[in-house]
Amino acid sequence: MTSYRGPEILAKLEARIIEKKDDLEAWFAAKRAEIKMPIYGSVDIRDANWKVAVVDANQYPAGFNNLNDGDIGAHLSAAIGNLRHVHIWPESHTRNPAYSKNIDALSTILENEGYAVSHGILEIKKGEPVSYKGAVPDLILLNNDLTEGPLPNLGVPVQPPPQMGWYQRRKSTHFKTVQPFLNEVAALLEIDPWLISTNWIISEEKCLEKETCRTLLAAEVDEFLAHLQSKYDQFGIDGKPTLFVKNDAGTYGLGILEITSGEELLNLSNRKMNKLTYGKGGANAEDFLIQEGVPSALSWDNMVIEPVAYCANGRVGGWFYRANEKKGEMSNLNSPSSTFIDPSQIEDFTIQSRRNHWHMLVAEIAMLAMAVEATSFD
Repeated sequence: MTSYRGPEILAKLEARIIEKKDDLEAWFAAKRAEIKMPIYGSVDIRDANWKVAVVDANQYPAGFNNLNDGDIGAHLSAAIGNLRHVHIWPESHTRNPAYSKNIDALSTILENEGYAVSHGILEIKKGEPVSYKGAVPDLILLNNDLTEGPLPNLGVPVQPPPQMGWYQRRKSTHFKTVQPFLNEVAALLEIDPWLISTNWIISEEKCLEKETCRTLLAAEVDEFLAHLQSKYDQFGIDGKPTLFVKNDAGTYGLGILEITSGEELLNLSNRKMNKLTYGKGGANAEDFLIQEGVPSALSWDNMVIEPVAYCANGRVGGWFYRANEKKGEMSNLNSPSSTFIDPSQIEDFTIQSRRNHWHMLVAEIAMLAMAVEATSFD
């Protein structure tokens, strides 16, 4: 197994975040004043000690049951305002016990903030607003990623915007949108933007199924890996760069492939191709995000871990750590063998400090990008 080792860059630079605290707060305030923040969202973060980056940004988070403390309720209340009845529109697979716990936890969080909460998929009658037991809710809180298609007009406000559903949203759009924000913060901190971002390229229009296209893509992958190797050399990082191939329109970690050369794309087995192209709900993936892999240098109790931030109204409101004893530091940890750890269980000052500075920083930058993404569908 490849070992990824490099200088403790984040530890050495953490003081800059503290020194620039006022400047960063002013920067965030100015950006947030320009656009409506997402009502909620979550991000997966990878921390290699020498770089930190959000590697996935989810508009409809489904792990509220993994949160045990934090300010998520207060931030949700700030986003919702003085409404009374909030109806949660869930995924259709509510027989999944973990997902049901997520809905129960989200309901409890909202109830503790004083809202009347209901949940379930409502009956839709043409020309009439949706209702629950005869009552029209003030807000539909969408907790369904809409992979299967858009919602009709429900006759009441819906948040997050249904237009951000995976039927049309693309992962690559988020990373394209977030990069200018990351560049600005990197300039403010006087660091290389690569230290807080992840590089990527796109494969579109069923390219992996076409021999000529796949050959060209393999060459592009090799160029991409060579660029990453140059960054590794620049910062004194040991290890071989790895890329993850992901469905550009999808979630739940389905169909993710790890590659270290263009040749691996050329020689994909039928089994790997089928796994890669399978999407949630059985939908076939056509476009793929080919993303720089960021190893996780964080570990606890002999498990590799990665922080997951839950945000509301553009702020981080809670954390948990995804852990997996069966996976290595470069592996995708989002699999059936994953477990979840509350931050209070991790007695490690370095991890706590990193969470309060670097992890918080990249998570809240991602929320700015998510806000801008939503406007692109207006």
